[in-house]
Order: sequence, then C-alpha cells, then structure tokens
Amino acid sequence: MANITLVDDDENIVASVSLALESHGHTVTACHDGVAGLESLLNSPPDLAILDVKMPRMDGMELLRRLRQSSSVPVIMLTSKDEEIDEILGFNLGADDYMHKPFSQRLLLERVKAVLRRGVADEAVRTGVGGDNGAKTLKRGKLTLDPERHDSLWDGKPVRLTVTEFLLLQSLAQRPGFVKSRDNLMDAAYDDQVYVDDRTIDSHIKRMRKKFRQVDPTFDAIETLYGVGYRYRES
Repeated sequence: MANITLVDDDENIVASVSLALESHGHTVTACHDGVAGLESLLNSPPDLAILDVKMPRMDGMELLRRLRQSSSVPVIMLTSKDEEIDEILGFNLGADDYMHKPFSQRLLLERVKAVLRRGVADEAVRTGVGGDNGAKTLKRGKLTLDPERHDSLWDGKPVRLTVTEFLLLQSLAQRPGFVKSRDNLMDAAYDDQVYVDDRTIDSHIKRMRKKFRQVDPTFDAIETLYGVGYRYRES
C-alpha cells in the first residue's frame, strides 16, 4: 500500500480517483492546484504522484519540471489534451507514465500498480525492509549503478534518475554491446499489463542522455541503432 499525492483542480476527479485508490488500501493526499501540490510533494514526499496537466496557479508541466530538480518520485500525468507533443514533453520532463482523460478507474489502478512495482527497490531502501536482497552494484566503465540505493554515478558524479530511467539504463548496461529492442526495454521497465509505445522509450532515453551530459558533455555510452533499438557502449 502506498502514499499517493493527487494534484488536480477538478473536484469530481479528485473525489472519484481518491475513492478508487483508498478502496485499494492507498492513502491519498489531494491538492487542487500546482502551487499547493508542489509544496505538499516537497514537504511530504509520497511513493507516487498523480498530476493533472492543466491547473491554475501552476500547470502540471511546470510542477513536474520543478519537482524533478530535487525528487525522483514516480509520476503519472493526467491530461485532457490529445496532442502528441504534450505527451512527449511530459516524458522529457521526467514523467513515468501518462493517461488521457476520460479514463477508467480500473486502468488507472493498473497503471498505479505498475509504477509502484517499478519503485519497489526504492521503497525497500527507504523503509529498511529487505535491505539485503542480493542486488549487486553494477560497474561499466565510468558508470556505477547501485540498485539497493537507486544510486547512479558517472565518473564518480551523481546522476539523478527516475525509477523508469534507472531500470532502462540497468537493462542496457547489464549486457554492453548487445542491442536491446524497444520491446526488450519495455519489458525491463514496465509491467506486462501496461502498454507503452516506442516514443515513450525514446523520450526516456533522450532525457537520460541529457542528464548524463550535464555532468559529462562527451557522454555517448547509449547508442541508437535506428530501426533496431539501443545498446550500451562500455568505454
């Protein structure tokens, strides 16, 4: 069961989504605008955030951008817009998943379950439960990944990754030189019951590269093989 922060200015959606989540044992903190949502997320970090895109005072995109400056909490975005550019922007800003309104409560619950599963290693570290689960630190050239602590280092410098980004990079780095298709990467980072398309994986990879190039402008360890997929190149 998880602590979930829901930020949406539509009172009907807040009421219905909160009821659905609480009926499955989750604890919900509801906020009705972006400013209040950011304050709540930073002061009382949840296990998962659900953010509406269109809100007063601060929209969901700006809220996500500011949140990602200091937090890797998993985020599901809600939007009434059906424009691809908005979805791509959300993923580039660090969203873990995206849902279009109107949506079924059942589908939302499955998405919540899937995103929380991806963050189970992080939760174990935060709570001290299952701290010794056999996960080993992975080192590939300048890259160091510690699944236990959700730490990512490049040449000794920390790189803050979301849960989804961490799982994608871990999948690539486990077998340097081997090509991973987008389907392979989807399987590594997403639950079987959740479908994402190719551009979602591409957006996550693009954002990861950007983060690593902030600490090393020459970073080129994640290679794109057009029409095939991606691979990790160990220097």
